[in-house]
Order: sequence, then structure tokens, then C-alpha cells
Amino acid sequence: MKAAQIEGVRGRISVAEVKVPELEPGDALVRVVASGICRSDWHLWNGDWEWVGMKLEPGAVLGHEIGGIVEAVGSNVRSVRPGQRVTVPFNLACGHCHHCSRGEQNICDNAAVPHLIPGSGGWAQYMRAPNADLNCIPLPEGVDELTAAALGCRYMTAWRAIQSRGALRGGESVAVFGCGGVGQAAIEIAASLGGLVIAVDVDDAKLARAKEIGAHDIVNAKELSSERVGEAVKRITERGAGVDLAVDALGSIATVHGALHSLRKGGRLSQVGLTSQAEKGIVAIPMDMIVLKELEIRGSLGNPRSEYGDLLSLVASKKLRPTALVSRTVSLSDVESVLHDMDSFKTSGYVVITDFD
Repeated sequence: MKAAQIEGVRGRISVAEVKVPELEPGDALVRVVASGICRSDWHLWNGDWEWVGMKLEPGAVLGHEIGGIVEAVGSNVRSVRPGQRVTVPFNLACGHCHHCSRGEQNICDNAAVPHLIPGSGGWAQYMRAPNADLNCIPLPEGVDELTAAALGCRYMTAWRAIQSRGALRGGESVAVFGCGGVGQAAIEIAASLGGLVIAVDVDDAKLARAKEIGAHDIVNAKELSSERVGEAVKRITERGAGVDLAVDALGSIATVHGALHSLRKGGRLSQVGLTSQAEKGIVAIPMDMIVLKELEIRGSLGNPRSEYGDLLSLVASKKLRPTALVSRTVSLSDVESVLHDMDSFKTSGYVVITDFD
């Protein structure tokens, strides 16, 4: 089969002929129909997150936003069958640890990500889905493979950050920091759930797009301190009190601090964005402000299998439209150029591989 292999940190990405993955008894072989190119892939290509054990090895095949069709299953697979259309979460779960038993597969104690498991990356014609009965999620009618790739990481991550961890209620105000892939999804989801959304970014084009997909107001944070960004957001809210919920969809000192300064007393921050080389996972926070205003910070990682039902139902009914955020479809040979575009935030929306020849 063909696969896009990475030669190392910020190394070349070439399309090569590799062996089709061999299956363990619990695995499924999925023919990939659509696979996203996510900023998480860009982070890994840049050597980010080695401080949490995610080291990129030469020859790695990335890609974790997958829509495909099951081609074959191992001897122990019971519920997944060839011919099924599926998506595969990026947080591959074991199914038997404490958190999996509680329906928290996204924080599985034995979780793995596709690039760490040979044959499980989605930038290939076929990928291996370990523990298929848990990690292959069937797609309902009305949700095609392109839609599955579009919701595969950024959209389902935003869903949990808003609906579950963010606990958004209709009529509440929401500030979304960073209008890239996760941020745009968060804006659409929050607006569809009745939130009053303020989009924050440094790019006028992305802010204009945020208005198109549901933001009722915007703040350009370019050249503003975190405090001034918070003040700008608060001026938009009722009585200048601040927002009920802030979502950091990027992961930087500026966005974390800006989000905290935008909150009302008793407000909550849903932290989605992971940091990069500048922070290496460490961000100082204004602890006294958190205490004095009784603020909450809630981490949000991916989406557990147990929470896919409602999301897929809303997508199938067209109440949520992940494919509206797909800006471009490309081939395997385009992966490297797309990652270079991400260096300077030139991509908008979701770029998805649909040509694997």
C-alpha cells in the first residue's frame, strides 16, 4: 500500500510503498477513504510533546482523523464486520482499565495514539485499528467518510470541550480563543447549543469566518496584552461581567491568560490546546485571581466513545456540519506542503486527504 512517511522531526515526507498492516486477533483493517491533516500532526512533525512521551520516529506514518471502511477483522472481533463504515478515535483505548470501565475511554490508562502503533496511522491506504470492537465507531446513515474525517479529532474534541467539560447551557456567553480547526468547531457547536459566542484571534480572515459560522462578536487580539484582551471581551458581555465559559483552542501563554482574564466571577475555562516548544507544557497562571473569582480550569482531551452517540446524531440530522469546515481536499503527496503552510497559519479550516493513489 501507499503511505506518507516522515523522515524525522521536520524531515521530508515522502509517499512510499509499505506493507499492508498485519492484524492481531482483536484488530480491524480499515481502508482509509478520508484522513485529516491536523495541527496535532504538525506539532508531532515539529518534535513537540516529546516531554509527554510522544516522540516521532523516522518512517512514522501520522494521521488520526479517519473515515473509512472495514476490510477485514481479526479472529476475536465480534461486533465490527467487513463493509462497515467507521471512524477511529485518535485516543485508542484498551477497554478494560478503570477509566474505560467508567466510559472515559479518552483518558484510558493504556491509551495509545496512531503514530506510536505500527500500521495505525491514517496517512495511508489502509490502517490497523487495535481493539476494534471498542475503537471502530460505526457511522450512521447521513454521515459519510469525509464527514467522519472532519469530526475525527478537532470537531469531536470541540464537542467535548463545549458540551461535556464546558457544560454549556443555552443563553450562556462563550469566548473561543483561537479560530483554527478546534476553534471553528467550538464556535459552531456552542452557537448551535444556544451559546452567545465571542471569537478571539489575531487574524482578520479567521475572525470573519468565525462570524459566518456563528460568532455574534469578535475580538482581534493582535498586539494586545492578555489583560486588554480580557477587557475587550468583557465589554461585549452583559454588564461587562465577562463570559461564563472560555475555550482555549490553541494552547499558549497568551491564550491561557487571555481566556482567564475574560471570565466572569465563577466562570470556567475549558482548556483544549496543548502547548508547543515555547512553553513545553508549562504555563504560569494567576492563582490569586482564580481563588478570588472562584474560577475553574477544566482540561478536555478528545472525546470518549460513550459520547459519540449524541454527536453523530446531530451530524446525521444536519444540525452540526463538520464538512462545512473542510476548506480543501488533497492527495498523499500534498501532506508536506500543507504542514509547511501550517508553520505560518496559512491553512484555514480542515485540509483532508481523499486521494491515496
